[in-house]
Amino acid sequence: MRRFQIGLLIFLGIMFSSSCEKDDICVEGDTPLLVIEFYDISDTATLKEVPNIRVVGVGQTITVNTVTDRSNLSTISIPLKTDEDATSFILISNSAANDDGAETGNVDTINFTYSRIEDFLSRGCGFVVNYDELEANATQDSDNWIQDIEITQSLVTNSDSTHVKIFH
Repeated sequence: MRRFQIGLLIFLGIMFSSSCEKDDICVEGDTPLLVIEFYDISDTATLKEVPNIRVVGVGQTITVNTVTDRSNLSTISIPLKTDEDATSFILISNSAANDDGAETGNVDTINFTYSRIEDFLSRGCGFVVNYDELEANATQDSDNWIQDIEITQSLVTNSDSTHVKIFH
């Protein structure tokens, strides 16, 4: 009888431990950010910082949290919407505020369109969204600081390389 109890206990222990799964911790990745580099319009191979750049999503009241506000940058990484096929941003060069708090910098709006590709990573990570067929244009106004836009990678699957070049 004692052998049977020990055997039953071992059997139940094996069954219990084999039914457990590994912790569902996500280390595989996130939805990628769009990487933009700014270049000199007169020397298209030379990176050029945008002075006091500010980036705000159209329809938003706060700046994009992946870009240091009002800093001099030649590269930024920004999030695209995961639930729509278009995202627009207000990019402000020489951003500053007057005494009333109104923006005094040069404001341009850039529009991105794309196809979304949902990719299931794991139970812990769930889905990430990659982007394909990326296109961009700047809304024209009387004083655009953005002179040209070039898509260098239309498929956005990581944040390790440049996807868009903006010339100013």
